[in-house]
Amino acid sequence: MEKEKLIKSSEIIGGSGLESSLIQLIQDHNLTTIKTREQTDKAKKNALKCAIRVSDLLVDTVNGGVQETFVNQKRIEHEIRALTATTIKFTKQTDQWLTASHAINSALKCLNTLTPKNDCELISIDTHYCDL
Repeated sequence: MEKEKLIKSSEIIGGSGLESSLIQLIQDHNLTTIKTREQTDKAKKNALKCAIRVSDLLVDTVNGGVQETFVNQKRIEHEIRALTATTIKFTKQTDQWLTASHAINSALKCLNTLTPKNDCELISIDTHYCDL
C-alpha cells in the first residue's frame, strides 16, 4: 500500500533532473525501508512461532514427567492401602491364633492337674464320702 503511494507521488511530481533524482532517491530509500520492515516483521513472526513451539515442547516434556510421577504416586498409594489392609487382616488373624493358643494352654494346664495319682486320691475320697 505504501509502495503504491510512493509510485503515485513520483508520477504527480515529475520535474527536472536534480529534483527527480532526489525524489527517486527518497522513493528508493522508502521502498528499501518498507522491504526491511516487512522482512523484520516476518522474522519477528517466525521467531515468535519458533519460541511458542519451543515453549510447547518444554511444557510437554515437563508435563510428561509430572504425569508419570503422578501415575507412579497413585500406584504407590494404592499399594500402601492394599498393604495396610493385609497387615490389619494378618494382625486380627494373629490375635485370634494367640487367643486360641492361650485357650489350649489353659485347657492343657487343667488336664495336667489330673494325673493318675490325683485320680486315685479323688476316687478314694469319693468312695469315702459314698460310704458315709
